[in-house]
Amino acid sequence: MESLPEAVLLRILASIPAVELVLVCRLVCCQWKNLVDGAALWILKCQQEGLSRAESDVENWQSFYFLSKKRRNLIKNPCGEEGLEHWGEVENGGDGWKIEELPGDFGKEFPSEEVHKYFVTSYEWCRKAQVIDLRAEGYWEELMDTTQPKIMVRDWYAGRGDAGCLYELCVKLLSENEDVLAEYKSDTVTIPQGNDGSWTEISHTFSSYGPGVRFVRFEHGGQDTLFWQGWYGARVTGSSVTLEP
Repeated sequence: MESLPEAVLLRILASIPAVELVLVCRLVCCQWKNLVDGAALWILKCQQEGLSRAESDVENWQSFYFLSKKRRNLIKNPCGEEGLEHWGEVENGGDGWKIEELPGDFGKEFPSEEVHKYFVTSYEWCRKAQVIDLRAEGYWEELMDTTQPKIMVRDWYAGRGDAGCLYELCVKLLSENEDVLAEYKSDTVTIPQGNDGSWTEISHTFSSYGPGVRFVRFEHGGQDTLFWQGWYGARVTGSSVTLEP
C-alpha cells in the first residue's frame, strides 16, 4: 500500500464507508490520517454519490459530506398522520387539538401533494412541542461545536375562511442542561375572518450560534378569535427542522 500513488490510494479509500474512514482508517498511519482529514478524499466521495456544491462554497468537505448524507426532517409526525404521537407538552385549550383532512372546510389545498392532513386549534390556546436530541439523531458534539451547521426551521399555517385566528412559533436551541443558547419567536400572527384559507410558510435559520447546542425545542400553536366551540382556529402542518450542509 505504501508504494501506491496517492491518487490510487484516494480512490481505494473513497470506496470505504465514511464512518469507518473516520473511526478506523484514520488511525492506520500518518499518511492515511492526512488523507482522511484532507479535502480531496471527501470531494471524491461527494462526486461519487452525487453530492454537489461549488468548491468555493465549502469550508470543510468532510462535514459537508456527513451533513448532506444525514439531511432530513428531524420533526417526527409533522402532518398529523399519527395523531399527536411524538408531540409533547400538549396544551389543549378549548376543545383541544384535532387532526383533519386537507383541504378542510373553507380551506385550500396544501402546496405539496405529499401532505394530506393538518392539526387544527380550538377557541382557546392550543400548543404542542417536540424536543430533538441532536446526538441521538447522529450529530456529534464536535460537529455541532466546531462546524455549527445552519439549523433551518420551517412551519406552515393557515386559517379557515369563515373564522379569524392567531398563530405563534417558538424555537429554542438548548444546551446539555437545557439552557437557552439561541431563540426564535415569531410575532403573534393574526389571520382575519374572511381570509382565503391559503397556506403560509414561516421559516428561520440559526447560524453562528456558538458551541454547546445539544437539543432543539420546537413549539407552535394557535386559537380562533371568535371563540366558537369546535375547531375554527389556526391550522398547522408540514413542520420541519433540518441541519443544512
